[in-house]
Parts: sequence; C-alpha cells; structure tokens
Amino acid sequence: MTDLNQTLFERAAKVIPGGVNSPVRAFRAVGGTPRFVQRAQGAYFWDANGKRYIDYIGSWGPMILGHGHPAVLEAVQKAAVDGFSFGAPTEREVELAEAILAQVPSMDMVRLVSSGTEAGMSALRLARGATGRSKIIKFEGCYHGHADALLVKAGSGLATFGNPTSAGVPPEVVQHTLVLEYNNIPQLEEAFALHGKELALLMIEPIAGNMNFVRASVPFMKRCRELCTQYGALLVFDEVMTGFRVALGSAQSVYAKEIPGFKPDMTVLGKVIGGGMPLAAFGGPREIMQQLAPTGPVYQAGTLSGNPVATACGLATLKELSKPGFWDALSKTTQSLVDGLSAAAKKADIPFSADCQGGMFGFFLLPELPQNYAKVMTSDSPRFNKLFHGLLDRGVYIAPALYEAGFVSAAHSEADIAETVQAASEVFATLGKT
Repeated sequence: MTDLNQTLFERAAKVIPGGVNSPVRAFRAVGGTPRFVQRAQGAYFWDANGKRYIDYIGSWGPMILGHGHPAVLEAVQKAAVDGFSFGAPTEREVELAEAILAQVPSMDMVRLVSSGTEAGMSALRLARGATGRSKIIKFEGCYHGHADALLVKAGSGLATFGNPTSAGVPPEVVQHTLVLEYNNIPQLEEAFALHGKELALLMIEPIAGNMNFVRASVPFMKRCRELCTQYGALLVFDEVMTGFRVALGSAQSVYAKEIPGFKPDMTVLGKVIGGGMPLAAFGGPREIMQQLAPTGPVYQAGTLSGNPVATACGLATLKELSKPGFWDALSKTTQSLVDGLSAAAKKADIPFSADCQGGMFGFFLLPELPQNYAKVMTSDSPRFNKLFHGLLDRGVYIAPALYEAGFVSAAHSEADIAETVQAASEVFATLGKT
C-alpha cells in the first residue's frame, strides 16, 4: 500500500522549505514521516491514508472545544457569508474585545492582531515606548514568537546577554535582551540589581509550554512582580498558549489565587481566543494601551487585524468556555489522562513525571518535574522518540517533540482517555526492555 503521507511529504519538500510551513511539523526531532491531515472532527483527525488519531495537540492549543464544534462552525459560516475581510472596523471586533476583557481584569484595553508572534513583538515595542527604556528580560526555554529581539538563547553565567538563536538576527538586535534561568530567584534579583533602571519589561510564560510543561513557582512569580514594581519595569505575561486554556481567567488567575492582588502589567494572548483561526491580542491598562497609534506615538498596524471571520470563531469559542461546568469537566478529563499515564509508567518501571492545568498537560521521562530548561534537557530523548512512534502506531498523536506541551479538548471522552492510556501501557512495556 502506498503511504500517501510520504508521497505528500516528498511533494511538499520540492516547493516548501523542509516540506512544512512550521518547523516542528517536519518530525525532525523524532524521525519518520509527518502525518498530513485530511480532516478532523471532535477529538480526532484522519491522515492522508485515512488512519484515525486521537489528537493531543489540537492545533497546538486553540481547539479547546475539539474540531468542528457545531456552534463555532455555525458562527464562522455565517460570518464568511457576510464577508472575509473589510479593512474597516466591525462590531464583532468590539464584542470580542469586550469578551476578553470581561475575563481578564488586568487589562482595560486590548488590540487585536493576527498571530502570537505579532502580539509579542507589539507588546515589546509598546513596553519600550511606554517606559522609554530598552533592555528586556526573558527566560531560557520560554518562546515568545520569532521576532528578532526575542529569538535568543542564554549565555553562560549570571545575567549574561544572549546571542541570536537564529541566523539572520544581528547581534546588535539582541544586545538589550537579557536571558535568565526560569525559576531562579537569586539570578533574577541580581539581574534587577545590575540592570533594573534600564529594564522596559520582563516577559514570561507563566506556565511554559515550549519546554514541555513547566510552571513558574509561586515564590518566583511573586518576586518577578515585586521587582518589576520596584524598578518600574513592566511585567508582561505571554499567555498565547495558556490564555483561556488553563483557566477561564487564564494563567494569571491561577497565580492571583496564590498571590494577593497579583496581576501582570500587560498580557499577550493567542490560540484559544481565535478558536483555530489566525487571531491574537495584547492588552493592558488604559494608560499604557493609549500609547499605541492612533492615540499615541507607538506604531502598530495590521491589514487583517480583527478579521471578521476570525473574530466570529473566537467569540463563539469563548461563549462555550464560559458555560457552567465547562472548566471542571475539562480539568477532570486532563487530570485523568495524566494520572493514567503516570500509573502506566510506574507499572512499567519507567521514570516519569507529569503535570497539568485546565486543558494543558505535559510529561517528562524523568523521576521529578523539572523546574528549568537545563533540567528539561536531561530528559531521555531517544526513549521519548520510541514512545512517540509507539503511540503514533496505535493511533495516538502527541507532540512530535520532547519539548512541547500537550492539549486536551472538551471533545475527549473517557473512552479516548482509556484508549490512550492502554496504548501508552503497551509502549511503556517495550521501553522497559531497552
């Protein structure tokens, strides 16, 4: 039988660099042939060969309701009939902004854009414009899109300014980007002592999803807030992944339960707020957001920003997330998956640790949950690759990379979780013999 995935991949490689339009899709980290998706419904998608998979990436987070939710489909179809794009304001943009602000009270105003990278880049520019400062802090293992100033890896030693991670990014572009270790309070304090008066912002993924799933500890987050306040830097939460995914109020609401009065100065959102369509946003207090053009000197624009079809998709999605019982049910499903995987690994005597929040989860082939990127990098990559392919062969699709979080949707059933855990049990049994 001809493998149509392989045929399509070979065809794609002739016209698209690496055969994919986003690098992780190429399966380079795990080996093998990418699955070309033909269609999706609920918790599943089908590849070019017609094989069904239980989907735990959900377009890397947006499909929190599952694929093809009826209410979302209806909203998108109606919006498409009215028009694809206008380049002019619509009422739906206002409605979506109001819906977002209603659930994220740290923001008074929000600007809609088309991608998480665009939102992160724009938030960075706005923070610099609002503070009149140039230097920024980010953390190793946190991904904030592929804007030049944020494509940086950590140097050696304390408070070391980063070098570009990508070719094509001149060193001078990232000379103001300071890269620190996640969850390292002494290093954070020293960085502020050395550079605090020059810092425009500290940008952080509160639950990092690009080194799998790593939480910022409550003491670490509390210190981030305190130092930003003390030195006048803006605390920017990158919730492109966690926004409306880990809780209705996003990750910042999780920390607010532990830290009285806690809130970030600015928030970057994406993925779920577009329901699978290209849409993202950034927002904050009125006095900061009014620094944006046309009311202020910080320029930002986008032809497709606030796209009428994307806003319809996002609005319909947020409406479903706001229904009573939604988050309890989603959290229960996600926890059952994590508990099932953990029990299966323990039975097979495989080092394993896992964590989850809302509809987002992650696991490591390590005995304890890592707290930073260096620890994440000690995970057993060859064994993970065998696990990935073993699950794939059994119709379970997890992220094709060791360092990516996973996602559960409201469409995942108890039967789906049981099937996944059974598949993992079978693969763990083989891993224990290697």
